[in-house]
Amino acid sequence: MYKFDEPLIRGTMLKRKSQFTAVVQIDGEELIAHIPTTNRIGDVENKNLPCLLSHHPDPKRKLHYDIEAVLLSDDENWVGINQILSNRLVEHFFREHELDKIVAEYDDIQREVKLGISKLDFKVGDTYLEVKTPLTTINVKYGESIKTLPPKPFSSTDRMVKHVNELAGSLSEHERAIFLQVYQYRITERKERLRSTHYEEVSETIHRAAEQGVEFWEIQMDFRPEGVSLYSVERSTDL
Repeated sequence: MYKFDEPLIRGTMLKRKSQFTAVVQIDGEELIAHIPTTNRIGDVENKNLPCLLSHHPDPKRKLHYDIEAVLLSDDENWVGINQILSNRLVEHFFREHELDKIVAEYDDIQREVKLGISKLDFKVGDTYLEVKTPLTTINVKYGESIKTLPPKPFSSTDRMVKHVNELAGSLSEHERAIFLQVYQYRITERKERLRSTHYEEVSETIHRAAEQGVEFWEIQMDFRPEGVSLYSVERSTDL
């Protein structure tokens, strides 16, 4: 398990205040917390959601709490929303050799490796690896109290297309390149992926990269207040 320095604090996200902030309630007290993702959390209305928060008492910080996960189901399947955390989790599980199914032999793990005009997240041995944490579609069975919003296509695809192309190009000199989707929760209901405004371009890029040898993998995790465990590691079939 990847253990947090301190167990996360349970609270309630009362409402989203801005792209980066939300009003939360912790032990009856209302305060403003930081949201580590600027996008919507799936198609869910961000009101009255149980959440887990990390506490950062540094006096230099304007906000001392970050929302790390929300609960959208009727079980304890917390959905991690801190996309920056995904890279720390991936590095941890590689160092613990829990991701040997993806890359088995390596002496070194490098972060933020330059490739072409891009910086990719990892180089594990001779394998380039780009990490994405999809939050536009949340693949869990929602609880009865969850309210949803009309779908809103996302349009930020330039970076993704660039990185997939760089991965494909790396195969001329390097053995492997991997696009890794990280789900900081257990998938309990596969849903139709929300299409972007550039869906055709992205789809064409991904299929072309797969033909060139880029591998697409996904990992699921079990997110708890005390830490995060690896739940499953599989090759992606839904491109």
